[in-house]
Amino acid sequence: MRMYDLITKKKHGEALTNEEIKFMVEGYVKGEIPDYQMSSMLMAIWFKGMNDEEITELTMNMAKSGDMIDLSAIEGLKVDKHSTGGVGDKTTLVVSPIVAACGGKVAKMSGRGLGHTGGTVDKLEAIPGYRTTLDRKEFFDTVNKCGMSLIGQSGNLAPADKKLYALRDVTATVDSIPLIASSIMSKKLAAGSDCILLDVKTGSGAFMKTLDDSIKLAQTMVAIGEGAGRRTMALITDMDTPLGYGIGNSLEVMESMDVLKGKGPKDLTEVCLQLAANMLYLIGVHDDLDECRKAAEKVIEDGSAFEAFCTMVKEQGGDDSVLRDYTKFAQAPYTQEVLADKDGFVTRMNAEEVGVTSVVLGAGRETKESDIDFSAGLVIHKKPGDEVKKGESLVTLYTSKKEALAEAERMYREAVIIGSEKPAVEPLVYARVEKDKVEKY
Repeated sequence: MRMYDLITKKKHGEALTNEEIKFMVEGYVKGEIPDYQMSSMLMAIWFKGMNDEEITELTMNMAKSGDMIDLSAIEGLKVDKHSTGGVGDKTTLVVSPIVAACGGKVAKMSGRGLGHTGGTVDKLEAIPGYRTTLDRKEFFDTVNKCGMSLIGQSGNLAPADKKLYALRDVTATVDSIPLIASSIMSKKLAAGSDCILLDVKTGSGAFMKTLDDSIKLAQTMVAIGEGAGRRTMALITDMDTPLGYGIGNSLEVMESMDVLKGKGPKDLTEVCLQLAANMLYLIGVHDDLDECRKAAEKVIEDGSAFEAFCTMVKEQGGDDSVLRDYTKFAQAPYTQEVLADKDGFVTRMNAEEVGVTSVVLGAGRETKESDIDFSAGLVIHKKPGDEVKKGESLVTLYTSKKEALAEAERMYREAVIIGSEKPAVEPLVYARVEKDKVEKY
């Protein structure tokens, strides 16, 4: 078997066999297939696509290229959640303790941020002392004790994906549904949970800009999960506007805790409740989705979800007192208000540009080696649909780099449009995707 022949086959739109895909993935991981040939294959896939069987086989071979984590030492059904990424998307910090407080188990490995989207691990590391690296026994013991553990991804989890993603990033082949789906699902399958809920973002701040593309990606990933024997569903959620008001690591932890205390932003709270309800539904806490929603609401009301998060933080070496007293977080030395220059309504907010603004302030990485300023970021005061008067604050900027403020203000003004008419309110959740159906809301 020769890689040259497989490239030719895919270039002409033919389907690769299971044996050919296995040969390709194993050969690339071992270094037997050079980058230039794999680059040609990725571009052929970008143009010609893959059928469902090819995508599933590619995913499984990528998953099996490294550790396949066995979570059987954790009691009960394990449920995982994956978001395709967005601005202000701190939902993992909220839904995991809700599920844990309802009796579910969340053994979650998360990633770091790169570019305009934040990473869960970076947010967690804003909590002083919190350890995102645990050995396997500590990880399992924490989930059994606390109902949840949130850590960084294992160094040997789906190494084929790590190698392929780095190549896709520099060959303009990132935006291919077969390649996105196999990348995400290979890590989810290797991570070992029984059930998987996918939060597929759509809009200006998301990777999938249109609803149709988002549904297609969700259907592909659900089919992979179900085909691998994992109960899998997806929600299509909005990322045309940032989720919540806080963007930046410490700011997002604070806002997540506000949701768990029952006083968070309405949009973030609603999305988290829908995600949590579907996770509880997947593991059978209730047979009825409405009952699962009520269970999620109850553990916020009685404080048990917040306490579940605090218990996990303490178990992993973190100082949970900052979650009760936000002044104990690192504070940005420089702040600046961006004021509206006219009356009207916020009619549009480009979520991606808002995310890039937070990176300029120091809240994200421009390269993998960049250091993060946990105190940096921004707090939005006016979102689409809100009325604004000239001179009112649109946003507060936070940074340790005074010189970044002028550029950040310029970028934020470009990201926000103020018009004369109040815009229509977009839904927070567009659709729910199961194995055999798509339910649009």
